[in-house]
Amino acid sequence: MPQRTDTRVDMTTGAISPKLLSLSWPLVAGNLLQTFYNLADMYWVGRVSAEAVAAVSLMFPTAWLFVSIAMGLTAASVALVSQHVGAGEDRAADTVVAQTALLTVVVGVVLSSIGYLFRRPLLDLIGAQGLVYTEALAYIEVLFVSIPFTFLFFVFRAVLRGAGDTRTAMWLVVFSAGLNVVLDPLLILGYGPIVGMGTRGAAIATLIARVFAAVVGVYILLRGDWGVQLHPEDLRPDWPVLKKLVGIGYPATLDGAARSFAAVAMAALVARFGPIPTAAYGVGVRLMSVSWTVSGAVGQATATGVGQNLGAKTPDRAAEVTWKATVGTLVLLFAVGGLLYAFPEPAIRFFIADPAVVAEGTDFLRIIGPFLAFFGGLMVIQGGFRGAGDTRVAMVLSLVSRWVMRIPVALFLAYQWVWTVPLLGVTVAGLGWGPTGIWWAWSIGSLASFVLGAAWFSLGRWQKGVLDGESDDTRKQPSAGDD
Repeated sequence: MPQRTDTRVDMTTGAISPKLLSLSWPLVAGNLLQTFYNLADMYWVGRVSAEAVAAVSLMFPTAWLFVSIAMGLTAASVALVSQHVGAGEDRAADTVVAQTALLTVVVGVVLSSIGYLFRRPLLDLIGAQGLVYTEALAYIEVLFVSIPFTFLFFVFRAVLRGAGDTRTAMWLVVFSAGLNVVLDPLLILGYGPIVGMGTRGAAIATLIARVFAAVVGVYILLRGDWGVQLHPEDLRPDWPVLKKLVGIGYPATLDGAARSFAAVAMAALVARFGPIPTAAYGVGVRLMSVSWTVSGAVGQATATGVGQNLGAKTPDRAAEVTWKATVGTLVLLFAVGGLLYAFPEPAIRFFIADPAVVAEGTDFLRIIGPFLAFFGGLMVIQGGFRGAGDTRVAMVLSLVSRWVMRIPVALFLAYQWVWTVPLLGVTVAGLGWGPTGIWWAWSIGSLASFVLGAAWFSLGRWQKGVLDGESDDTRKQPSAGDD
């Protein structure tokens, strides 16, 4: 078996903070690159027409839904691979790699086929019309073809992350994103003998980049020199492992879908107040996304550290990983939030110069800034739960954060309404603060959900892990022939 320890970060020994940083920064870089090439798509599509931009924007929730499914399926592999690696069970980790690839490819092909078959009814349901319908159809037809390759790349990133290698995946993101950015203007607008294809060209550029990433990722996994290995003989159904992958993964899939719908709901609440608050909200959320990029990456690194330490039977160190990651994220994001609070006008004006939007955006950042860190802190704690395989708690925290502590509070603070509770005869009234009420709902919800997440994690019920109680057969210790 090839030597596979050179690229791993072993979170079970040594100083925690430097190793967390080593795991996190490639994930941050990868997330930023993904954002960059999504923006590149929109930039070049914007050179075609407003209808083309509308078509791609209209398809974003659909694309995110499929990404959420891929993230859910592979979230389970991070927990299982990291815990097997921490326990020194490389061959069992490899089995998880193969079963994850098998499951995601099957699901990806099924979703791709169903989506392509019902692509026209889907666009009718969304409400696309005229030229927007034509451009959206051209885009989504290729998008559905790319789904299996997208899923395979998510497998690659997840299993290497579980093994403690985040740099290899980062470099593959660099090359695939670079390829996408180069192809975008050629295929969207055309150049020389290449005929511009508009939105279809944007989708084809993404398809080529994802096929490239998937093929290279599979090659790396087959080589087995980077943390884990894909054995072709393992690509037959192992029902106990598949059952565990689905059982751990489905809450993460539901979590992603719930987050998508919550984002749409919050945007709809803001849109009722007109274009100025909506524009300010859009800019403000983009500025906030910096915190999500950082804390999401730290949360992913935390999941690896927790999983490895639970596999190594060091739950106290797993907790220490989570708390140190959380404190570090809070400190960093308090600084970022402080800058946004101190200099809100320049931050908004960088995106848009309209005085009314700048004024509303300043109000947004002044309210959100002091609470920005708590959004990120919760994401890190959720990473700790996911590393332990306790994806249901992570899902519940997301649901409570958005659908209990944010959206209802926004309705109460922002709108004027009166409701008499049946039977009790008690009258409740909305405060009618307008958009400011929505900004405060974001802040109140972030603080309350962080406190809830931290208290829940401190109970320690997650420390059992997902490997406890497995038989030796299930865990598949390597035989002499595997060495």
